Amino acid sequence: MKKLFFYLILLNTFNSFGQNQNELNSNANKQYKSSDSTLNSVYKQILKVYSTDATFIKNIKTAQNLWIKFRDAELKVKFPENYSNGSVQPMCTSLYLTDMTNDRIRTLRIWLDGIEEGNVCSGSMRRKE
Repeated sequence: MKKLFFYLILLNTFNSFGQNQNELNSNANKQYKSSDSTLNSVYKQILKVYSTDATFIKNIKTAQNLWIKFRDAELKVKFPENYSNGSVQPMCTSLYLTDMTNDRIRTLRIWLDGIEEGNVCSGSMRRKE
């Protein structure tokens, strides 16, 4: 909630000069689309890097599909169908989606970036070189 409030203040501080709510909504949606594109890119890279590990590929696909369902369910909890925040609703929705997507990107990047040697609980994550 604090992050959302921070984003709203930040957007209003830096972007509100000369912008109407439709433009703010559009900018927030563009931010989300950019994050979603990055997420898809990271996911595809992971599939490529681990392509020889059939079990991992099966499991990461399952995890990603479940995360998408989780994301959608979280969005419904945050903004139920009978809830309306007026003209800022699209912006709020996009900001929340962006935040969740960026968290997922950080989670998935570990499989690409690797972790420090010596972490005995690293599981299938690569070791940093």
